[in-house]
Amino acid sequence: MPNFYGTEVASRLMLGTAQYPSPAILADAFRRSGAGIATVSVRREAGGDQAGQDFWALISDLGVAVLPNTAGCYSVREAVTTAQMARELFDTNWIKLEVIGHADTLQPDPFGLVDAAAQLVEDGFKVFPYCTEDLVLCERLVEVGCKVLMPWGAPIGTGLGLNNIYGLRSLRAHFPDIPLVVDAGLGLPSHAAQAMEMGYDAVLLNTAVAKAGEPAAMARAFALAVEAGALAAGADPMDARDMAAPSTPVFGKAIL
Repeated sequence: MPNFYGTEVASRLMLGTAQYPSPAILADAFRRSGAGIATVSVRREAGGDQAGQDFWALISDLGVAVLPNTAGCYSVREAVTTAQMARELFDTNWIKLEVIGHADTLQPDPFGLVDAAAQLVEDGFKVFPYCTEDLVLCERLVEVGCKVLMPWGAPIGTGLGLNNIYGLRSLRAHFPDIPLVVDAGLGLPSHAAQAMEMGYDAVLLNTAVAKAGEPAAMARAFALAVEAGALAAGADPMDARDMAAPSTPVFGKAIL
């Protein structure tokens, strides 16, 4: 199981908590998924209002670790302030750091991300940065103290899967000892299985489950896909080859 900042998590599947048709469906999806971490946007909480308290009670009842995020932040100041609010609200120093740089693709701002990460690490946070698969950016994030990296598979909410297989494989090879989580863009369970087969430690998704016709069933499908992919990665899978190779031995075959 993955280990983040010294904490072992019970599942390689992480789920977001937005966009579900109802609280009951959200809770059912989490139960069926066996997810070990729930990500929560601070913007969905209003510390003193009843709706916020009801939502927090629902998340607490799930019995999973909570990873607040800074979703929707477009500046370093906004992200850092939101993280500080999250620490007070959820009583955790874990934070999924998002600093968005492009409104259409929701691609992270690499410069702002490194700056915000450095400030938050200095302030005692354990940062989970939402980033691209760029090696230079990821090196900078590790240098400022991030001990987890969360590269996207594709832009948030697109369901396109793993757009840059080469880049994600290179990232895994370059950081063999850093926990890596594919975050964003996964649309099908096969996408999650593919990420796990590449040696990633976990996947994080939201829209693919929350917007499915049957969210709980899709959550279960992703759980099985993650388990299958992790088992495959640990089983030392065969290498792809260009030429065919017979699976049935031909030695001793009768010659007619």
